[in-house]
Amino acid sequence: MRFQYAFQKIVDLKTNEKTQAEWMLSQAIVKLREEESTLAKLEDAKKELQEKLHKVSENRTTVSNLLLLQSYVDHIDLRIRDKHQDLHTAKTNVQIRQDDLTGKLLQEKVWTKAKEKAYQKFSAGVLKVEQNRLDEMATNRYQRLS
Repeated sequence: MRFQYAFQKIVDLKTNEKTQAEWMLSQAIVKLREEESTLAKLEDAKKELQEKLHKVSENRTTVSNLLLLQSYVDHIDLRIRDKHQDLHTAKTNVQIRQDDLTGKLLQEKVWTKAKEKAYQKFSAGVLKVEQNRLDEMATNRYQRLS
């Protein structure tokens, strides 16, 4: 006798959903790392520009050159603020994906446990049938020998 679980397709579906949730989480984490990297690059660029602005201001230069550098610093500041918002969105997305994965893991675990219980029940039934056969064989042998 072979064990066949009636709800195997549901177990497979829950496993596939968990795998998909893991994939979505890994994508969200990659996006978060990209946002962090971009933010770090922008902050480095701002620091370099501020140093350049400071060096240029120490020497003779035109006001228009100073204004140009300052406007570029302001532009990078704006991009940094936008990137902080993108970073916040990416962190939120990672948290959502982690929560989703946790739910999928729980669902998969519930269905897997149900399958294991059904298998144990099936195995107990098979063992009981085998034991009954062995008992019957022993009884028949005893009766023949008596």
